[in-house]
Amino acid sequence: MMIWTAIIVLGSLAILFGLLLGYASVHFKIEGNPVVEQVDAILPQLQCGKCGYPGCRPYAEAVVKGEVDINQCPPGGETGMLALARLLDRQPKPMDNVEHIEKANLIAVIDENICIGCTLCIQACPVDAILGAARHMHTVLTNECTGCELCVAPCPVNCIIMKTIPTDVNSWKWPYPQCH
Repeated sequence: MMIWTAIIVLGSLAILFGLLLGYASVHFKIEGNPVVEQVDAILPQLQCGKCGYPGCRPYAEAVVKGEVDINQCPPGGETGMLALARLLDRQPKPMDNVEHIEKANLIAVIDENICIGCTLCIQACPVDAILGAARHMHTVLTNECTGCELCVAPCPVNCIIMKTIPTDVNSWKWPYPQCH
């Protein structure tokens, strides 16, 4: 008899807490900022850190909060900065970083005959596009590589080169319109 009472009490408490958590999740829900989502969609999604933030999403949040200017993303270049200026109704600014020249779509390629398996490129890759183990040859997952070039500098044997991805129907994108 006592076991049934315990089961009923615990079952009732589980139902009560489940209902309470369901109510709390609906009524205390924190919505994301839709402007941050729009800014993040404009950014190139390289997660390269060249803007001073660890990825595109943190940079988008800082831009919307007004903590940083819209001209800090070298891979996005002038077209990305102009799109951000239009979206946020801010004045366009010259690109802040020296290397603001917009580059073609790039992908990292590892020369497997030279690679010594040091894993420094794996540690540098922000999107985990490089596979390999210590003291074994590494390779790049071409579908995952964003072309950020962060893996090139740490390589002690210079076995990583950046190759241009040929533009075809699957890789071509509309450029952002220029504001004049």
